[in-house]
Amino acid sequence: MSKNLTKRSEDYSKWYNELVVKADLAENSAVRGCMVIKPYGYAIWEKMQAELDKKFKETGHQNAYFPLFVPKSLFEAEEKNAEGFAKECAVVTHYRLKTDPEDSSKLIVDPKAKLEEELIVRPTSEAIIWNTYKGWIQSYRDLPLLVNQWANVVRWEMRTRLFLRTAEFLWQEGHTAHATRQEAIAETEQMNNVYADFAEQFMAIPVIRGRKTESERFAGAEDTYCIEALMQDGKALQAGTSHFLGQNFAKAFDVKFTSKEGKLDYVWATSWGVSTRLMGALIMTHSDDNGLVLPPNLAPIQVVIVPIYKGEEQLNQISEVANALVADLRSKGISVKFDNRDTHRPGAKFAQYELQGVPLRIAIGPKDLEKGTVELARRDTLTKQFVAKDEVVATIELLLVEIQESLHQKATQYRDEHITEVNSFDEFKDVLENKGGFISAHWDGSAETEQKIKELTKATIRCIPFDAKEEEGSCVYSNKPSKMRVLFAKAY
Repeated sequence: MSKNLTKRSEDYSKWYNELVVKADLAENSAVRGCMVIKPYGYAIWEKMQAELDKKFKETGHQNAYFPLFVPKSLFEAEEKNAEGFAKECAVVTHYRLKTDPEDSSKLIVDPKAKLEEELIVRPTSEAIIWNTYKGWIQSYRDLPLLVNQWANVVRWEMRTRLFLRTAEFLWQEGHTAHATRQEAIAETEQMNNVYADFAEQFMAIPVIRGRKTESERFAGAEDTYCIEALMQDGKALQAGTSHFLGQNFAKAFDVKFTSKEGKLDYVWATSWGVSTRLMGALIMTHSDDNGLVLPPNLAPIQVVIVPIYKGEEQLNQISEVANALVADLRSKGISVKFDNRDTHRPGAKFAQYELQGVPLRIAIGPKDLEKGTVELARRDTLTKQFVAKDEVVATIELLLVEIQESLHQKATQYRDEHITEVNSFDEFKDVLENKGGFISAHWDGSAETEQKIKELTKATIRCIPFDAKEEEGSCVYSNKPSKMRVLFAKAY
């Protein structure tokens, strides 16, 4: 597994693309814009899934599954949502192929097999889910309805990039129904916090919690909350969103309930989701010129043991020590691999696990057996130490916690150093071009100013931070009065 990665400082985009492929995470497929997630990449996604799923269930949500196809009439029912996704929709028009009469080796669409109603391949599932909820909700006793699904969706993107933007991607989407506006808003806030806690604690990614501007909201939402992260190239990445949908979908699909007082009313709704885009965030936040750097909480392999030996006798002696160590580590809930393949030299194995971001590597050779030690190497700092055999497990337990915290601290320091307050448009453009990161600036609150700044600089308002202080000022572009700063950035 050859590294030879382009340096981040030379071409960040090329470095990212090479790393995804060379670290065996994913590759482009035969379908334009779609990816194959390889076993090692999928193992990281599974760890993300498992932790998020646990958090969802702890907050009272249940998993269900809804169809991939959405009848066009249902898709059109909520106008803003339909309009927002229309340009990205894949549409099924026929249900059968037949042999081409002019060339029997080819298949063509059978014109007699045209669907009575076209089907949209889901870009998001609100339409099919809310049509279903109509049959599930009659009374306040049926509320709240807290459902999540793990699924794939299709958005026909023209410019694609592994994990960050693909025509088909994996995600989870929560869809909940509530009796009151306040309950639905509380749910929206709760799920945004679930995402933020997951990003901070498991991905070691510091995030800013905030609200989207009206033009950046989810199509059909009254309000969109988000978590925004900063990548090492100074660009922002939206790592999760949670939407307060008001009664828009309930009205579009006529989902009503009878309250305790016997009054008939529309339910209040939320939806929220994260996707395999988180894989891109994970890679770009921590990794370096040597390859992936994975936080221990999400690493499929937390510790790898590599034997260094000549001949079968030495391998047998080392294996005895290694296998005992594997058993001890696994008993502590630590994932460990003993790589005793005889098809690769130790150097090639070291390079592979460094490229794949395994947090800790143990090397055991004949001299280590004599001394009763092992060599322990950290992936994040690339430092090595010799540890007595009977202290290895305790040392590893401490180091895994230390690495997790250290990665979060390092990313937080970078993020904080790249939040820059500006008070003029010249300053704004200078920071954007020469430093990057989040730009904290006053904005007059108008969509026109937001759009003009985007046209001139390609920077968008990433969020209005929840912890933004009220502060009198002048809009960085229009000089009109402003009451608080918002965060701008170029973004993925």
